[in-house]
Amino acid sequence: MRRLNRKKTLNLMKELDAFPKVPESYVETSASGGTVSLIAFTTIAFLTIMEFTVYRDTWMKYEYEVDKDFTSKLRINIDITVAMRCQYVGADVLDLAETMVASADGLIYEPVVFDLSPQQKEWQRMLQLIQSRLQEEHSLQDVIFKSAFKSASTALPPREDNSLQSPDACRIHGHLYVNKVAGNFHITVGKAIPHPRGHAHLAALVSHESYNFSHRIDHLSFGELIPGIINPLDGTEKIASDHNQMFQYFITIVPTKLHTYKISAETHQFSVTERERVINHAAGSHGVSGIFMKYDISSLMVTVTEEHMPFWQFLVRLCGIIGGIFSTTGILHGFGRFVAEVIFCRFRLRSYGSVSVPLPDGHTSNHLPLITDNSTH
Repeated sequence: MRRLNRKKTLNLMKELDAFPKVPESYVETSASGGTVSLIAFTTIAFLTIMEFTVYRDTWMKYEYEVDKDFTSKLRINIDITVAMRCQYVGADVLDLAETMVASADGLIYEPVVFDLSPQQKEWQRMLQLIQSRLQEEHSLQDVIFKSAFKSASTALPPREDNSLQSPDACRIHGHLYVNKVAGNFHITVGKAIPHPRGHAHLAALVSHESYNFSHRIDHLSFGELIPGIINPLDGTEKIASDHNQMFQYFITIVPTKLHTYKISAETHQFSVTERERVINHAAGSHGVSGIFMKYDISSLMVTVTEEHMPFWQFLVRLCGIIGGIFSTTGILHGFGRFVAEVIFCRFRLRSYGSVSVPLPDGHTSNHLPLITDNSTH
């Protein structure tokens, strides 16, 4: 009884078989089928490798939302070298919302030599080349985001040669914390003197002949410091053509949350436009000589997330490749054989030409002779 039930179950399972097996004696192989199979297997192998490469790759996903954080402070990271002595220049931040000067206690004034060493010039040249490529290929920013990690550094390398030249410039570097509102970071002649209506710079003791606002921006960023990120103004160098010259940078800051497989940080991207002009009151060009960076903060926040293809999606795409190529090559091979058979059949029919049969009255018949039993004798 148990054997009978087991046999019925086995027969039922055989009836449910969706992949019936054809005996080998019924299978016909051909050279064309082998060629098509070889092409199919090669294509499957190539596409499988390409699909695995896509599976290993990642991409950046951008999401936009309103920035609701108004209470936190904005960090400004600064590393600027000005071609003037440190006692002649002063750096400050003017908060436009509260019309007050933010304290610049976080900045360090370091006397240095303005001219770079050969190694530093090579660093600056490479950084400027990257900046030019970033302006042309915006997708390179995704590569920078994915490759950024805290151990990498894009800072100016230290000077390798012991220059005997006396310092003729001032390196202003450090960081400041300001309110998240529009403001103006500026470097001009004289130290700042705060007063109730704003602020002023004590520049009376500095002669106009010593004005030289040629500068180099080694680093300028907003938010958390991420050494692997290259910012738009990194590596910028401006040479003043006149003593009384104003350099202006108009910056739009976008709060950014960066989440990759190597780092997770809250930073800020920014775009910048530049302008420079000579101060000449007689010609109607008014203003103050110096370096002015006017920044404004966008109300939108960007979340940049590094994503990866799920494994199940990779399997589905891989099955689609294998099944699709097998089905397509099978259809093409069957259609090709059908066309070949039709062409060869017509060729064979034409090879049998019409036969001329002489008639008793002298005429000929182009019809094939009728084969009878008597004709065989």
